[in-house]
Amino acid sequence: MAEYTEEHAKAGLDAKLPELATWPNQYAGYQIKIEVPEFTSVCPKTGLPDFGKLTLEYVPDQLCIELKSFKLYVLAYRDLGIFYENVVNRMLADVVRSISPVSASLIGEFTPRGGISSTVTAQYSRTEST
Repeated sequence: MAEYTEEHAKAGLDAKLPELATWPNQYAGYQIKIEVPEFTSVCPKTGLPDFGKLTLEYVPDQLCIELKSFKLYVLAYRDLGIFYENVVNRMLADVVRSISPVSASLIGEFTPRGGISSTVTAQYSRTEST
């Protein structure tokens, strides 16, 4: 079996991606859901494309994500070598860093490879994180 290295495991984590623009939120106590039905990235080991659906849900505090900047951010993953798990966790970390939401979750549902599909979920809650 081919060995996965530390370099493979960290691939894409430090890549420079477009910044997420924000705008001032006017309301409290509601949730925003953003779906990306055609997400694409690249396996850092094989160089083959990975496909999936991403669903970001967050409860905004002072800021909301501007959707065009989110689209450009997501498109930057298209040629990026990065594992599924890292996509979901890095993207959620970038969202949290940009808007400091009350809570947020990101679900990545990736298409099957060899008959096996993967779903990766990352969650953030201001009460659980500091």
